[in-house]
Amino acid sequence: MKIQKDNFSNQSAAYAKYRPAYPPEMYIFLYSLVSDKAAAWDCGTGNGQVAMELSKFFAKVYATDISEQQINNAARRDNVFYSVARAESTLFADNSFDLTTVAQAIHWFDFESFYREVNRTLKPGGIFAVIGYGLIRIDYVTDQIIDHFYQDIIGAYWDKERRYIDENYQTISFPFNELEAPVLKNTFDWTLEELVGYLKTWSAVQHYIKAKNENPVNLVKMELEKIWVKGATKKVQFPILLRVAEIEK
Repeated sequence: MKIQKDNFSNQSAAYAKYRPAYPPEMYIFLYSLVSDKAAAWDCGTGNGQVAMELSKFFAKVYATDISEQQINNAARRDNVFYSVARAESTLFADNSFDLTTVAQAIHWFDFESFYREVNRTLKPGGIFAVIGYGLIRIDYVTDQIIDHFYQDIIGAYWDKERRYIDENYQTISFPFNELEAPVLKNTFDWTLEELVGYLKTWSAVQHYIKAKNENPVNLVKMELEKIWVKGATKKVQFPILLRVAEIEK
């Protein structure tokens, strides 16, 4: 079985603070596909943001992550039950869930083993949703700086699995009855501080720091400060990656 990487434990607090959320339209679409909302599983829950949204509509939400630190920093609600577990091996009973989600994490998993667990734990007719977001987009000049940072400064420090996100999750194995999903994006008004905080959560940034003992975000922060009015916000957009399937009845 593939060794599941844990790139986020050391920055779990920052991850919880700066990682972007997903748009309401995405959840509305998913809920429309699920008739029974007794239980959901949010796998690779990270900061718990998806689990929190699911808990508004599902009676119980079970949220797992390989990182105990991520679990400790996740948001809390009475009907959300957190546990540390591998995506590919859980203690959940067969046919437990009406919906299973995995957000910005499936590229780290062993696909074949994880999919067996999805098929085992979802109820017949249950919905499986692979969620993510692509590279941040702001404006032409800012995007040039970010693209240079992404490709040229830290490009060599991305894990090989990052390519699945660059390919919009379209090249992952997905042996299911796939449903058509809407094209979505999410928009935020961010300060420069929020953008810098988000960039620092990138896994390639952490690999760079480990290799060179310096934070590469500082290399572009001054460039960003030149084009960003102090205290002002800019609209930032994330393209949403979404693949959805129905488990055969």
